[in-house]
Amino acid sequence: MNNKTILQVNELKKHFNLGKGRLLKAVDGVSFDVYQGETFGLVGESGCGKSTIGRTIMGLYNRTDGNVLYEGNDVHQLDEEGKFQFYRNMQMIFQDPYASLNPRSTVGEIISEPMIVHDLYSNKKQRMERVYELLEEVGLNRNHATRYPHEFSGGQRQRIGIARALALNPDFIIADEPISALDVSVQAQVVNLLERLQEEKGLTYLFIAHDLSMVRHISDRIGVMYLGHLVELTDSDSLYENPKHPYTQALLSAIPIPDPDVEEKRERMILEGELPSPIDPPSGCVFRTRCPMAMEACATTKPVWQAVGHNHFVACHLYNDGIEDKTPLKDKRKLMN
Repeated sequence: MNNKTILQVNELKKHFNLGKGRLLKAVDGVSFDVYQGETFGLVGESGCGKSTIGRTIMGLYNRTDGNVLYEGNDVHQLDEEGKFQFYRNMQMIFQDPYASLNPRSTVGEIISEPMIVHDLYSNKKQRMERVYELLEEVGLNRNHATRYPHEFSGGQRQRIGIARALALNPDFIIADEPISALDVSVQAQVVNLLERLQEEKGLTYLFIAHDLSMVRHISDRIGVMYLGHLVELTDSDSLYENPKHPYTQALLSAIPIPDPDVEEKRERMILEGELPSPIDPPSGCVFRTRCPMAMEACATTKPVWQAVGHNHFVACHLYNDGIEDKTPLKDKRKLMN
């Protein structure tokens, strides 16, 4: 990994118009950079907007506001030729390996289709030789090229999806929860495969997931999302050893520890209440309705993005020097009673 920024996401918003004046704010002002050669993890609960970010970066969704720059070019303002090149450089691995594969096409046809669209090889023989190479790179064999997706297990289908993503020799891959639909025993195999391919090919990943324990092993830096907002961002080790945002702390406390004695004694942070609707998010800090540390300022003022350490950023009033009274509301109620 180096410090060259390959992807910039600046105040990105994606709102869905539901009619009758209602807006679903799936992504509401998210900013981050991804460096060349790194794995940037994006984590959060289901419905927080992380997959929407991936699809908006790819251009599968039009942005509502903000911009996405890939190697300095706004991906939503590219002409046809620019888009053609962009999709050679950036590919996507989808969450459901079965739904993302055409059930009526053979594996060979699925993997070779991008090559045909981008006119990479002059004849079918050359394309199929490349298909065989890709299948072997992801742990399958050339005989699998004549089979159909339904003949494979979930883990094998995801390997096919990875092979298809590699067909155009991209520089950047968005992996949208690539292991969440797989058995636990297979998840580690797929993560190890992605790490090996990254090392061999110099790939850059945006790795989207909700499992913090798995993201730690593959990510260099991690951004934590809640209800369409980025609430914390730092390197993997700092996030696990010194989480700052109460939401991050709650997510980490939910990860089981394999030692039963330690697991029994440790204190968990339990989030109360339901996840608010992105159609009508809370005022101020969107996490305040579930936060055990919520203050009066949280209801009226949106927290600013600020540095709390070396390359460690958080959006939380607990670290805002402009807030004088930081006593949580739940503790104030105890004092009043």
